[in-house]
Amino acid sequence: MNNRILILILVTASLCCISCNRKDSSLEMKIIFLHHSTGEVIWNGAPPSIITKIAKKVSHDFADLVSRKPILQKYFEEYNKVNSKNYSVTEMEFPKASPYGWNNNPFDYYNIWVLNAGNKPFKKEPTLEILTKDYQVIIFKHCFPVSNIQPDQETADINSYYRSLSSYRLQYLSLRDKMHSFPETKFIVFTGAAQVKANITEEEALRARDFFTWVTTEWDLPDDNIYIWDLFSLETEGGNYLKDEYASSLNDSHPNRLLAGKASKLLFDRIVDIVENNGNMTTLTGEAKRN
Repeated sequence: MNNRILILILVTASLCCISCNRKDSSLEMKIIFLHHSTGEVIWNGAPPSIITKIAKKVSHDFADLVSRKPILQKYFEEYNKVNSKNYSVTEMEFPKASPYGWNNNPFDYYNIWVLNAGNKPFKKEPTLEILTKDYQVIIFKHCFPVSNIQPDQETADINSYYRSLSSYRLQYLSLRDKMHSFPETKFIVFTGAAQVKANITEEEALRARDFFTWVTTEWDLPDDNIYIWDLFSLETEGGNYLKDEYASSLNDSHPNRLLAGKASKLLFDRIVDIVENNGNMTTLTGEAKRN
């Protein structure tokens, strides 16, 4: 009888361990992607259809109902099924057009997350204190106006909206310190979106390349909780402008279907690698590293 009881206890303990391991393998990882229009194209894997554009004039929620499921969400759903994971990804326009204003340059993240940090939203936009309570991974980006960088002024001003290399660097250094104060959260930062040649001066384009190179080679520190996804390099392929074959048109710097499809998959691969391997298995653009 005692042997039977012992066997029963061992079997029960083994089943509990198996159950716990299964539960651990399916722990939810909540990811949020903060973006504007360029990010929306990558999120969906394609530029918005005419139906989506019309629906968005009614409401963002209505547009979600009539549009196809975003490709980035599909990638995660398929990955979860195959790998018994529970990763969820959602998106948010950030900052919204009202009341904050449709700008997501370095100053705007600095303004909301550093200058106005705290447990209350700033102009209805969530601070990092709010976002980090709900999400383990926070992804954010700049749209292409970020690349219209002007000459430095005599004195750099971290609190200035003036778009210059010196101001951007001060704001980014402050943002890095802020993100480091949430060590349990992983942050994925896009390099800024490039522009077509017709919409930017050569001087601005060179300054943009200078800034994004600084972000990837100096600002980004090893072994911390901040990771880079290098959209600028994907869009320019070594040049200074969004390549014509990747642009919606020669006068429109939004990604076209070709770039959107390519970028969405590379972003997905980069996110998964960051979540599971701290980004060690992929390059900054998301390609698998070669041994």
